[in-house]
Amino acid sequence: MNPTRTLLAAAALLLTGATAFAQDAAIRKTLAERIPQLSQIDEVRQTPMKGLYEVRVGTDVFYTDAGGNYLIQGELIDTRARRNLTEDRINKLTAVDFKTLPLSDAITIVHGKGERKLAVFEDPNCGYCKRFEKDMQNVDNVTVYLFLYPILSPDSAEKSRNIWCAKDQGGAWADWMLRDKTPAAASCDTAALQRNLAFGRKYKITGTPTLIFADGVRVPGAVGAQEVDKRLAEAASAK
Repeated sequence: MNPTRTLLAAAALLLTGATAFAQDAAIRKTLAERIPQLSQIDEVRQTPMKGLYEVRVGTDVFYTDAGGNYLIQGELIDTRARRNLTEDRINKLTAVDFKTLPLSDAITIVHGKGERKLAVFEDPNCGYCKRFEKDMQNVDNVTVYLFLYPILSPDSAEKSRNIWCAKDQGGAWADWMLRDKTPAAASCDTAALQRNLAFGRKYKITGTPTLIFADGVRVPGAVGAQEVDKRLAEAASAK
């Protein structure tokens, strides 16, 4: 390559970087001054839409113009690709590496051959969790790692303890969630339940059920059997 062209290209790259840095700083400054809740912005980056910037605070995503004069809280859709870019971004931000899950602190439940993997955080007093468990009876060939996550009430903690300490953990869980049979009182070391709560706080798991698939995708809420099966297949093909 011509030396002059090389120098010009390098200069252009430096100028672009300097401009992006200045733009980032300007957006941060304006938003912090006008909206105190945005004083600690983690990241500012340009979106595929010209003139629109993503503003990230933790796992919350907002959008703004180059001057920080307008703030949008909503979803950005790529109509050509037919993709929800905001959803894609949040999925990436909230993904959990399946390898980091402390599986020894979960109850293992196997459906069929159990070749596919799924982790789920559930509170025994969560109505949506009961609906999810009923739907899961229609999902085959999956190993479910159930993390008891008692966040709704003191009774949730008591039921979680009794289920965790039961001789047949999976049976006690199924009896309660599918047949409304209250778990018998039991006692044992429940440090695992505290670790589950700590893990949830770290990864901002604020509701139940929360599903984590083998490819790291996290899905909140009681999704149906068909959707679970679809995501299990996607996770398996992503390996």
